[in-house]
Amino acid sequence: MAKKNILFAAFEASPFIKTGGLGDVSGALPVHLKNDKYDARVILPLISSIPEEYKNRMKFVTSYEVPLGWREQYCGLYTLMKGGVKYYFLDNEYYFRRGQVYGEFDDAERVAFFSKAVLETVKYIAKNFKPDIIHCNDWHTALVPVFLKELYKEDPLFDSIKTVFTIHNLKFQGMYNKYVLGDVCGLADTPAEEQMAHFDAVNFLKGAVIYSDAVTTVSPTYAEEICTARYGEGLEGLFQEMHNKLSGIINGIDRSNFDPETDKALVANYNEKSLDKKVQNKLALQRELGLEEDPDVPLFAMVSRLTTQKGANLIAELMPEFRERNMQLAVLGTGDYLYEHAIADFAYHNQTRFAARIAFDEKLSRRYYAGADVFLMPSDFEPCGLAQMISMRYGTLPLVRETGGLKDTVKGYWDYGNTANGFSFKDFDANGLRSAVDLAIDLWFNQKETWTELQQNALGMHFGWEEPAEEYRELYDSLLKE
Repeated sequence: MAKKNILFAAFEASPFIKTGGLGDVSGALPVHLKNDKYDARVILPLISSIPEEYKNRMKFVTSYEVPLGWREQYCGLYTLMKGGVKYYFLDNEYYFRRGQVYGEFDDAERVAFFSKAVLETVKYIAKNFKPDIIHCNDWHTALVPVFLKELYKEDPLFDSIKTVFTIHNLKFQGMYNKYVLGDVCGLADTPAEEQMAHFDAVNFLKGAVIYSDAVTTVSPTYAEEICTARYGEGLEGLFQEMHNKLSGIINGIDRSNFDPETDKALVANYNEKSLDKKVQNKLALQRELGLEEDPDVPLFAMVSRLTTQKGANLIAELMPEFRERNMQLAVLGTGDYLYEHAIADFAYHNQTRFAARIAFDEKLSRRYYAGADVFLMPSDFEPCGLAQMISMRYGTLPLVRETGGLKDTVKGYWDYGNTANGFSFKDFDANGLRSAVDLAIDLWFNQKETWTELQQNALGMHFGWEEPAEEYRELYDSLLKE
């Protein structure tokens, strides 16, 4: 039986292009989608920041013109095999030879070109790989399902192709002046004009939600949350209307990459059977950060963007109170200057108990994961979150606010007792975080056996990509049966 073909369209994928969680997902999920019934390939823009080592290995296939509004724009097609997956790269130096991946003055035109080029590319790869499903990700590929149903509906090559659209972060929707719909997208005088209207603007992501055959988010709870005014970012009514095709599938992590037994960034490797070695990483981290070396004091850590969304405001507010508790706190990350300054200044004046590294440091982050006892993620909202899964992989108990993927992956001690794998609180305020921290401190000092039990529960969580990949294959199957 012929394999089902999935074309995974995204603006970034690790290790080629990565600015955040989307890059991790695009780099990992297609690898795990492939099996004896499915082939998965990835299509990306040939962004100039892709490392030369990969550019040098790419093979040129062909070039063609992409119609975009009144324009005809060059597109070069390159391929590269990596990790058993075939990658297609679409080249146009005018759009993709830029200083940054996003945030350019003409992003509307850049993503419109890429979305249109994805469909034009199908014509040149269909002989060997005709997609059964094009899986689009975030607003940068949101126009693919719109173009498919409005501009390619008369072409028999495309009439059986289904589309899936995944929302990784609803904050970013791609809203622009209405003129881009006609001048750039070539969608004037089509139903898309009304469908994509959002007040006085045009909303790319809204178009994808309406035109896609299925819409997913990166956790079941986030799929429910975006149907509410609190999290819907102005589109909650649309999600309520489209609820029958909306679902949430939790992301995974690369367990081979995040493995305390083999991680070279650690001073001592360990697993669930040698958890006693974990303390060596704690002492080493305390020493590296200038904290008092004490295995008996609970070390709380936070590796995050320092923004209100991530709860940096709550951390900054509570640091004076944390000073009165028998605990240490280490923060790693960059973000809003207000929080960077507040956290770093407090740490500077309390150096044996508090540490702040205002930087992005991959290897140091791993030492935080392994060396800490509690990992803080007091987020206002979190579509999925990966850090809480990584911390559990290292036997560090996450302390999270119950939102999005955090709620779906962390079982808080208040609700689950000895079957918990961390701590959680409900309301996004200082009181909730304070109470959860106090609970963790109390458990640390007074119930050591329970603490170890929670650690083992955390280490026993899987969070690999195998289960999410199977859920996506089930979704694809349901669409193709229709």
